[in-house]
Amino acid sequence: MKDFNWSSFTKNIVIRSELHVLYNAWTVAAEIERWFLRRALYFDKAGRALSLYQNFEAGDSYIWSWYAQNNVENGQILAANGKDFIQFTFAGKCTVEVKLTQMDNYVMVRLTQKDIPVDEESMQNIRLRCASAWLFYLINLKSVYEGGLDLRNKYDALISMVNS
Repeated sequence: MKDFNWSSFTKNIVIRSELHVLYNAWTVAAEIERWFLRRALYFDKAGRALSLYQNFEAGDSYIWSWYAQNNVENGQILAANGKDFIQFTFAGKCTVEVKLTQMDNYVMVRLTQKDIPVDEESMQNIRLRCASAWLFYLINLKSVYEGGLDLRNKYDALISMVNS
């Protein structure tokens, strides 16, 4: 696997939706909790909590937690243009970019996670795990916004499921 890219990956999915709806799905706490997180807390630059229905902006910070997982993620919002692009820190010093492109009645969601360290632990625990987790959550984003079915495991007694 000498040509395998351990420092970044990109996942794409197309979702029948409108651009502003999927932008909010990523940037509004009440919306991101519908498909990705158990709890999303956002704070402005001054440390004040944002409402559950307010879009985050560049310079804001977050605290995220998931169902059936024992970890909490803290990070910074690096970019949020209010329309089709967001960027945030994730998994330590990694960067995640989400680019949304309207295509007729669909939105192409392109997620890239980059700046992944290439030590053994990061290759396993960040590169491989995050790639498979983002794949599941992007499928869940499609499921929730196209049909309303949330595929996540919300039973906390069962951790490390394919859907948690």
